[in-house]
Amino acid sequence: MKKIFQISSEVNSGSVGRIAEQIGEQVIAKGWESYIAYARDNLPSRSKTIKIGNKFDLIWHVLLTRITDRHGFGSRLATEKLINEIKKINPDIIQLQHIHGYFINIEILFDFLAKSNIPVVWTFHDCWSFTGHCAYYDLINCQKWQTECNHCPQKKEYPKSVFIDNSFKNFRDKKKIFNLIENLTIVPVSTWLKTETEKSFFKNKNIEVIHNGIDLENFKVQETSNIRQKYNIKDEFLILGVASPWDTRKGLKYFIELSEILPASYKILLVGLSKEQLQKIPTNIIGLKRTESVQELAELYSAADVFVNPTLEEALGLTNLEAQACGTPVITFNSGGSPETIDEKTGIVVEKGNVKELIEAIEKIKQKGKFFYSHNCRERVEHYFNKKNKFEEYIKLYESILSKKQNN
Repeated sequence: MKKIFQISSEVNSGSVGRIAEQIGEQVIAKGWESYIAYARDNLPSRSKTIKIGNKFDLIWHVLLTRITDRHGFGSRLATEKLINEIKKINPDIIQLQHIHGYFINIEILFDFLAKSNIPVVWTFHDCWSFTGHCAYYDLINCQKWQTECNHCPQKKEYPKSVFIDNSFKNFRDKKKIFNLIENLTIVPVSTWLKTETEKSFFKNKNIEVIHNGIDLENFKVQETSNIRQKYNIKDEFLILGVASPWDTRKGLKYFIELSEILPASYKILLVGLSKEQLQKIPTNIIGLKRTESVQELAELYSAADVFVNPTLEEALGLTNLEAQACGTPVITFNSGGSPETIDEKTGIVVEKGNVKELIEAIEKIKQKGKFFYSHNCRERVEHYFNKKNKFEEYIKLYESILSKKQNN
C-alpha cells in the first residue's frame, strides 16, 4: 500500500489545512495510507495525524524570529522528532504544504529530505519560500527576491522581526537549502504564482500549477432567511467580506471606506475580525469573528448579494471560489492570482486600490441582480475548481513521479 506523508501548519482547519485534509481524503479513496503532520489548529481528520512540537517550541521559534529574523531555523528538537516519525512510516511521497509558521527547522528537514531520496511535492500557497523574509511583496512592489534580498522593507511584517534584518542571510540559506533536493516538484496554486516562482531561484525545478479545489457538497446555495433575520438585514443589498486575519493586505480599510460612502440601502458584513477589530469597526458594519463552521460560511455566502475581496496580495483566493459555489458573484482587485478565480459572467475585476471602480462594480452587480450571475458562478466552479477533480490532479502527479522513480 502506498503512503503519503503531508506536513502542514494545520489540518482540516483554515484554507491550507482543508486542502491537506482533502488531498488525504482523495488518496485514501485510492487505497493509499495518508498521514498529516501539523503544528497548530486541527479538526477531526480521515488521515492519521501527528502533532509537531508543543507550545514551548512554538513560543521559542516566535522569539527567535522576533529577535534574530531567522524564521524557519528554530524548532530543532520538534523537527528531529518529526523526522523520526517519517522514518518509521517510510512514505512513498512527502507532500509539503505550509512549512513556515514557527514549527519547522528547514535546515534539518531539507537535509533529511535530500538524503532520504523520497520524492517531494511542495505546494506553494504564497511566496515565502523564495524570499529572504516576507510571504508577499506586491503591496510595496519589492523585486529584490529575483536577485538577492537585503535591507528588507517588510522586516516588521509577518514573520515579524523587531530588531535584526537577516533577509540577506535568509535568502542565501534558503536558496542553498531548498535546492538540495533533486526530486522536487513545486506546485503553485495559481498561474500568477507559477510565473513568480519561475523568476526565483526555483526556476530550474519542475513547476506544475494545480489550482485549489473546494468542497462543492458543503459549499452550495443555502436557505438565507435565517441569516438575514439573525443580523436584521431586510431589503438592504448585502456586501460580504471574509478573511482571517484581516490584516493590511486583505483590504479591511476599503470596507471602512465603503461604509462611509454607500447609503443605508447597502449593508456590509465582515467575517473573521479579531476582538480588537470588532471594537473599532464602524457601527454600520456587521462584524463577526472567524468561524470554523463550513455550514455557517455557506449560509453567509448564500445570503450575500455580492462577495467583495479587496485583497492587495493573493496567491489565488479560495474565498472567491466558495462564494461562487454558493451562487454569489465576486468583485476582486486585480491582485496576484485572485482574478483567475472569476470571469465576466461570474464577477468583476477592478484596479487594485481603486475605490471608485469598486463602487461602480458593486452598483453594476446590484443593477443586474445577483441571479443574473448565480447559475454561471456555480457552473464555473463545478467545471474548474471541484476538489474531486483538482485533487485527482495531485494523485496523477504522485503516480507519475513514482513511476519515473521506479523506472530509473
